Amino acid sequence: MRPIDRPRLHSLLQREQKRFVDERPKSKALFERARNSLLSGVPMNWMAKWAGAFPPFVREAQGAHFFDVDGHRYVDFCLGDTGAMTGHSPSATVSAIEQQGRRGITLMLPSEDGIRVGEELQKRFGLPFWQFALTATDANRFCIRLARQITGRPKILAFNWCYHGTVDETFITLQDDGVAKARRGNVGPPVDPSTTTRVVEFNDADSLEQALAPRDVACVLAEPVMTNVGIVHPEAGYHQKLREISRKYGTLMIIDETHTICAGPGGYTRLENLEPDFLVFGKAIGGGVPGAAYGFTDGVAQQIMAHHNLEDCDTGGIGGTLAGNALSLAAMRATLAKVLTKEAFDHMIPLAKRWTDGVQQVIAEFAVPWHVTWLGCRAEYLFSPNRPRNGREAHDSMDFELERFMHLYVMNRGILLTPFHNMALMSPVTVSEDVDEHSRIFREAVRELTG
Repeated sequence: MRPIDRPRLHSLLQREQKRFVDERPKSKALFERARNSLLSGVPMNWMAKWAGAFPPFVREAQGAHFFDVDGHRYVDFCLGDTGAMTGHSPSATVSAIEQQGRRGITLMLPSEDGIRVGEELQKRFGLPFWQFALTATDANRFCIRLARQITGRPKILAFNWCYHGTVDETFITLQDDGVAKARRGNVGPPVDPSTTTRVVEFNDADSLEQALAPRDVACVLAEPVMTNVGIVHPEAGYHQKLREISRKYGTLMIIDETHTICAGPGGYTRLENLEPDFLVFGKAIGGGVPGAAYGFTDGVAQQIMAHHNLEDCDTGGIGGTLAGNALSLAAMRATLAKVLTKEAFDHMIPLAKRWTDGVQQVIAEFAVPWHVTWLGCRAEYLFSPNRPRNGREAHDSMDFELERFMHLYVMNRGILLTPFHNMALMSPVTVSEDVDEHSRIFREAVRELTG
């Protein structure tokens, strides 16, 4: 395995930064203008972290591609970090949005679309009852509240270096000495998250049992496969142990399928026949229109209703004025029925395998100490030779400078990866030529990097 030449990496990164700025004068001008009204010159502060001196400003996006304001065309493997996994502006979803927009956008009243979406989610995930939110973060928060009410317990359990949106309880990590502490970068935590959350490593059943044994944990919140820190697969039998242990101690299970919907129409839950008490599905569900859903078992539904008080049900911290709005539900109905179909996944998943194979061939050719893995229509490479078995191992393989170089190199040549890690996502309209273009450019980046 070849070590990375750091002076060479630094020199190449400077060269790519200059090329990026020189070729995007209109984006640069918009960014400088935006700094007068937007914090850090971007609508959300984390957008400033994109590789490059500023993010490219988008002119339009269609299907698996987009154009920036300087006229550069990109193959989009980021796809809104799953939010646009459908491809940008799928025609069925756009049509539904246009029609519903003329009929009413938000009403605080139900429509038939909500029933249709609930029925489709029943079929896909096997859970009988559903509710809606605007984001997966909200859906996770609502499930946590319900789990605490049902169990009467204060704590939750999350996995080290997990990601569940901006849920306060999940911004916690394990230090080297095993002590749980607020995650670095955690902005203004309302309380020390160690008071609300127990955190263990993924794939460690013994630590899980030890954490749940005091019977003060209301729920485990888990992605069935870790994603945002790199793809970390469960070991054989781990999910069975996770479910057995959680049931043993009366702890409810929340499965967050927001990213792992990439595994198929029913996510990893249906692929592996998992048995969650709650399930969350956001981002891609509305084809890019804000929306999310959370489902639960009949037993959970009965417990919710046992605590239900009609007079106070509008002030319990669950819901929101725009949750379940007519526009989101129309987009969800069209997206589920006509875009994120079995046929779409049958097209997307082989493309992710093709992307994985292309990256693996380059890793082998140049003997760099990296590896690549995939899940459904999602694939990612990490800067370590061995596949991680937990969040710590995945996080420790990250290399901020190297990541920025790889992202900037391919972006300068018309390829967009998901920022902050090295993930590629396929859409129903991604084609093999898009994948092969990435493989070619990825090879050139590694060739230059290794000299």
